Amino acid sequence: MNFEGLDPGLAEYAPAMHSALDPVLDAHLNPSLLQNVELDPEGVALEALPVQESVHIMEGVYSELHSVVAEVGVPVSVSHFDLHEEMLWVGSHGGHATSFFGPALERYSSFQVNGSDDIRQIQSLENGILFLTKNNLKYMARGGLIIFDYLLDENEDMHSLLLTDSSTLLVGGLQNHIIEIDLNTVQETQKYAVETPGVTIMRQTNRFFFCGHTSGKVSLRDLRTFKVEHEFDAFSGSLSDFDVHGNLLAACGFSSRLTGLACDRFLKVYDLRMMRAITPLQVHVDPAFLRFIPTYTSRLAIISQSGQCQFCEPTGLANPADIFHVNPVGPLLMTFDVSASKQALAFGDSEGCVHLWTDSPEPSFNPYSRETEFALPCLVDSLPPLDWSQDLLPLSLIPVPLTTDTLLSDWPAANSAPAPRRAPPVDAEILRTMKKVGFIGYAPNPRTRLRNQIPYRLKESDSEFDSFSQVTESPVGREEEPHLHMVSKKYRKVTIKYSKLGLEDFDFKHYNKTLFAGLEPHIPNAYCNCMIQVLYFLEPVRCLIQNHLCQKEFCLACELGFLFHMLDLSRGDPCQGNNFLRAFRTIPEASALGLILADSDEASGKGNLARLIQRWNRFILTQLHQDMQELEIPQAYRGAGGSFCSSGDSVIGQLFSCEMENCSLCRCGSETVRASSTLLFTLSYPDDKTGKNYDFAQVLKRSICLDQNTQAWCDTCEKYQPTIQTRNIRHLPDILVINCEVNSSKEADFWRMQAEVAFKMAVKKHGGEISKNKEFALADWKELGSPEGVLVCPSIEELKNVWLPFSIRMKMTKNKGLDVCNWTDGDEMQWGPARAEEEHGVYVYDLMATVVHILDSRTGGSLVAHIKVGETYHQRKEGVTHQQWYLFNDFLIEPIDKHEAVQFDMNWKVPAILYYVKRNLNSRYNLNIKNPIEASVLLAEASLARKQRKTHTTFIPLMLNEMPQIGDLVGLDAEFVTLNEEEAELRSDGTKSTIKPSQMSVARITCVRGQGPNEGIPFIDDYISTQEQVVDYLTQYSGIKPGDLDAKISSKHLTTLKSTYLKLRFLIDIGVKFVGHGLQKDFRVINLMVWQGSFKSLLVPKDQVLDTVYLFHMPRKRMISLRFLAWYFLDLKIQGETHDSIEDARTALQLYRKYLELSKNGTEPESFHKVLKGLYEKGRKMDWKVPEPEGQTSPKNAAVFSSVLAL
Repeated sequence: MNFEGLDPGLAEYAPAMHSALDPVLDAHLNPSLLQNVELDPEGVALEALPVQESVHIMEGVYSELHSVVAEVGVPVSVSHFDLHEEMLWVGSHGGHATSFFGPALERYSSFQVNGSDDIRQIQSLENGILFLTKNNLKYMARGGLIIFDYLLDENEDMHSLLLTDSSTLLVGGLQNHIIEIDLNTVQETQKYAVETPGVTIMRQTNRFFFCGHTSGKVSLRDLRTFKVEHEFDAFSGSLSDFDVHGNLLAACGFSSRLTGLACDRFLKVYDLRMMRAITPLQVHVDPAFLRFIPTYTSRLAIISQSGQCQFCEPTGLANPADIFHVNPVGPLLMTFDVSASKQALAFGDSEGCVHLWTDSPEPSFNPYSRETEFALPCLVDSLPPLDWSQDLLPLSLIPVPLTTDTLLSDWPAANSAPAPRRAPPVDAEILRTMKKVGFIGYAPNPRTRLRNQIPYRLKESDSEFDSFSQVTESPVGREEEPHLHMVSKKYRKVTIKYSKLGLEDFDFKHYNKTLFAGLEPHIPNAYCNCMIQVLYFLEPVRCLIQNHLCQKEFCLACELGFLFHMLDLSRGDPCQGNNFLRAFRTIPEASALGLILADSDEASGKGNLARLIQRWNRFILTQLHQDMQELEIPQAYRGAGGSFCSSGDSVIGQLFSCEMENCSLCRCGSETVRASSTLLFTLSYPDDKTGKNYDFAQVLKRSICLDQNTQAWCDTCEKYQPTIQTRNIRHLPDILVINCEVNSSKEADFWRMQAEVAFKMAVKKHGGEISKNKEFALADWKELGSPEGVLVCPSIEELKNVWLPFSIRMKMTKNKGLDVCNWTDGDEMQWGPARAEEEHGVYVYDLMATVVHILDSRTGGSLVAHIKVGETYHQRKEGVTHQQWYLFNDFLIEPIDKHEAVQFDMNWKVPAILYYVKRNLNSRYNLNIKNPIEASVLLAEASLARKQRKTHTTFIPLMLNEMPQIGDLVGLDAEFVTLNEEEAELRSDGTKSTIKPSQMSVARITCVRGQGPNEGIPFIDDYISTQEQVVDYLTQYSGIKPGDLDAKISSKHLTTLKSTYLKLRFLIDIGVKFVGHGLQKDFRVINLMVWQGSFKSLLVPKDQVLDTVYLFHMPRKRMISLRFLAWYFLDLKIQGETHDSIEDARTALQLYRKYLELSKNGTEPESFHKVLKGLYEKGRKMDWKVPEPEGQTSPKNAAVFSSVLAL
């Protein structure tokens, strides 16, 4: 290589490393053709300086002006002339970008764009530069600052980008789609399908998009629809480059030969007016790059990788005299670009050098370039004269000499007093959330003030800090609306504070001192937690759902029954509705109704939660009604729901359905009557602004018996006519569900107005009996919910914001009418408790639950529920018989006064859903629960995988004589994949704070026999099919590979999560003992939660869990891995390259046998303690690492595995 004369500031090289490069001519060229061509026999030296004066650059003839080194030894991958400034951008194969200013190629900036991938295309914009790598699009300022960094899918292989307008970008590569990205929002807006193997070159004119494919084709697409309008099959091998100018398209590429691909010396030229090929253009070089250079004519520049460049007209003959040679330092030219002014050409070679050729001594890259901003040197100007006698002159501008004498302004203490500015008080929200580490406190920024700025008031009378004591404690910033300061603490959105131990050190008991179970809020679409609790505390619904079992994979009724079972067994610790919400996300109707929220929308509260939960309420009742109407029950699940379902009907329909007659009366006199039913009602408010008093019962009747005038089709008139539509009730539901529809200020003002009127009437009714304070304490809440309790005179606070009655009375009249009125405790005492049931057609409904929307602009709001928990739930959980109202706010559960359930301050607490139930509802239904899961779920089942063969079977199903019994051992292990990555942030003290944990999904579950002749042989080895996108297969730790969970290509025994869940539930219910390592996480992700250590709430009973993590653990010591335990106690080396759940489960069983042997079945704890002490000493010496195996052995090679091969 010729580095002689290279700028020593760029790199240090020994001079004259190689002799000068001789110009290399194509062997196919006749030397006589080149007699008029002047070539420099000495080569061209690479310098960052102008060409010597002896080299004369002729106007209109391209000659080399400068050569520089961008990055020594690293090939140049792309070059690009800046369209806005006089700069040349160069990208390397190492992901480094360098810019050069002006024709002298002065280095302007240099920075790393990507750490591993090469830069494949560069595009200049007004405010920065776009860099495209394999799966990353980065927008950076010309100085190197990142404006945005857009990560594409890791499976993408991008090669080209095209700026269609100032804010829209197309990105394509070796995949079957092109991505459209909005540069303003930095979001993907659309995907356009293209043919495989994809698009590597894109061009654009005012008529078409041009896409060049690696197959050798060039497709012309419509600018608006992106549909293919025409296609040119240019080359049989592959496409190298193409360009478009005017009505001509020229392309170069490779053709297929017997020995492979060969560079085609014919350029394909197409006329875009007639959409056909014209005479191919034969050239004298091997074309790798081409560009139109339309100055005086439509010239084409054709470049070969060896450095030869030829100019020719696309419609004429190529003249060998128009060939010149670029002298690359490396063997190949890697990139080529033409400036917008057509005055400069840039070449980049494989040794990291850039060559600039121009047709004038002082070229410009653009016709109209703006000035480039440079970093200015630090200049010290001479100080101007100052007139210190002026009053407006700042005295700080006068330089003062350093002196040790006392200054005139330094007054003695006797004549002065310090008057510092008073520091503003610390925000109450910071003090509330602050955690102390030593003497330093840390708290999240409440964002109530500008960063690093403290406002001061010079006037004492105008001090803003004096008013802080007048503002109540608030979960939001001080700059929010005043009404948001009234949100009570228990109604605020609760979040889980994650630590490095996950949830193990989070104190849920601080939020829930009852024995009822809350629900975790961090799962996507967990906004429906409050409605799940409402359905759970409806006793007939709970029993019906828990008795239901069907064969459908994503059945919400089945998943809800599994979740209710968890809520039943929990003793105060929260559960997670992971499996239910996973099934919910797969229902097409849920997505069509807009019930599936994106994570960003849920976190920021962009969705209207009140409307969302009301739509969800209608959806879940309809879905449960449809699930319960299934009549065919599979043999494996026979007996499910036998105590509830009657033939051809749904108990959900019996509970919630209201039968109606819809009458349409045309003005011609014809009447049409149609029967229908509904599962819930929506409140319809009167359009009255006069402040008239309306009872809730009046508005409810107006909403149920809806009368309206509308245009409808009349069969008699045979056209649309104004009709009067009325609705009459034929049968009332047992559970009355009401959507409040308070979605605007109009409905909110109506509630507020009626609550004020009701308050005034209540004050007049009670007269002087109303107390200013509460007459009882919330500690006596056992008596508050009891209907037999003594009536206590309410306080003023209890009567505020109350319009909703606790009970309503409905009566069916003989003329198909409906009477609705509020029903109070006084009416109950007057008419007697049985009066309402004695008379036919009269029903009393009691308020059972209210779901409210908490308005909070800081957190996006939340949904909570007030639920009246019945006697049977208290009897099961606490052993007492009473009723009580509770607040359910995800995992926060707190008993409340019953008046709080009907108090709605429309400034922050808005009603969304109401549930009323008939008196003595539970007595009308059979509330017995029969476990619908039978032993047949463990028998052999077909795999979902289409390609599974018998050779891939890794387990032997249980025979009928092998069915597990109480106390049998079962080795268990599970493997997981990641659906969503963890979201975390770094605190100011350097520690990591988990904002949202990673969302895991079970991918493989293995159960092995723990006793008998087939001990150690798996009877369950299920791979769980998933329809959700997997972010990380965790192959190193799980052994799961891409494709293992896809039914189309998997060779594993693939099944549904529901099927495997039923198998584990049956094993739990039958009473087997699970042996495994780290079972707490396994059961949690499977949604069969188990807590150990300091947690006492066991959904899998504690005596059924034998976890080797805790068997071989000393208090206040680290947990030991399964791999180290197997090596230390069993002399087995497992988990070599990846994990295998069969291997792990069998090893855990052997470790449990070893534990029984060492501890003498638990009778000699002292001797076993010595064994553990030796284990920890050995672990510390080995740094808890297993030595590298010489000949790796595993439980698969143990004697127990031979029986598997024999079977």
